[in-house]
Amino acid sequence: MLIPLFKMKLLLYISAAACLSLIGCTRTEGTLDIRGKVLDEYTEKGIPKREVIIKSLILSDNKYISSDVGGFCTDSSGHFSYRMKKNKGAYWYKFIFVGDSTYAISSEEIMLPELEKNSKYLSFYLTKLTDFTIKIERCSKTPLYDTLYVSWKTNDIDGITIYPYKLTNLGIAPENGFRWIGGNVKSVIETKTLMNKKTIICWELLRNGKKREILDTILCEKGVSNCVNFKY
Repeated sequence: MLIPLFKMKLLLYISAAACLSLIGCTRTEGTLDIRGKVLDEYTEKGIPKREVIIKSLILSDNKYISSDVGGFCTDSSGHFSYRMKKNKGAYWYKFIFVGDSTYAISSEEIMLPELEKNSKYLSFYLTKLTDFTIKIERCSKTPLYDTLYVSWKTNDIDGITIYPYKLTNLGIAPENGFRWIGGNVKSVIETKTLMNKKTIICWELLRNGKKREILDTILCEKGVSNCVNFKY
C-alpha cells in the first residue's frame, strides 16, 4: 500500500520528535562513583539493608523537575558503593531513604559540586521512630455542635506523613482530616513519630462561635508510653 508523501513526512516528523523526546528524558553526562554510609542519628551505627532512591532536580521555568537517577541498598554494615549517572543540567540531587516501621521515609538534597567533592565520604543520618498515641474524649454535653480539629508536627513535618495511623473512634468519625463535630467522642489515634524529637500537637476547638487554640508539646522517647490526652 502506497502512503501519500505528506503523510509519510508527517509520520517521519512524529517519529523523530518522539525519539528526541525520549533522548531528552534520559540525557546523561557521565557518571560519579559515590561511597559512604547510612547511620542511626543517635547510636551512629550503620543501618543495614536500607533502600535509597536517587533523583535529580533540574530547574525549568523557575521550578525544579524531578527525574529518576537510580538507587541502591546499604550492605550489612550500612555502607554503600554506587556508580551514579549524572543527568544533564542537574545541579541538585535528592537522596530518598525508604521508610518502614523502624525509620520514617526521609530525604536529603545535595548540590552537585558538594556531591563531587565528598563523593567518597558521604554520610547520611536517620532518626528512629517510636510509638505515639493521642487520646480524645468529649465530656461536655453542650453545645451540641462544637467542633474539634487536631494535627501534629515533628521537626515541622506533618505527623500523618511521618507514619500511617490507626484510628479508633467511638463517636462521630472524623471527616476532612481529623475533625469531630459534637457527638459522644472517645477516640484514640495510634501512630509513630520521630524518636527524641519534640512533637507539637495543635488542638482547635470551635465552640459558641469562638475559636480556641491549644498547643501541647511532647518529647517522644523509646520504650515509654508516649501519650497525649485531651478532654473537652
